[in-house]
Amino acid sequence: MGEQSETEWERRRRLAEIFGDVEPSVSSDERDDAPPASRDSAADRWLRSQVPPHHGG
Repeated sequence: MGEQSETEWERRRRLAEIFGDVEPSVSSDERDDAPPASRDSAADRWLRSQVPPHHGG
């Protein structure tokens, strides 16, 4: 069988055409999607307010 070998980028392009982008280059846990204010929850603020002064803060 005279199958032609394809390079890795050709295989990825062919699979992306069929299935879409199955493996994003950056995963959701690596992205910083949340604005800084929303990451500072009420529980975090409360916890930081409970740190004794001699522990810095």
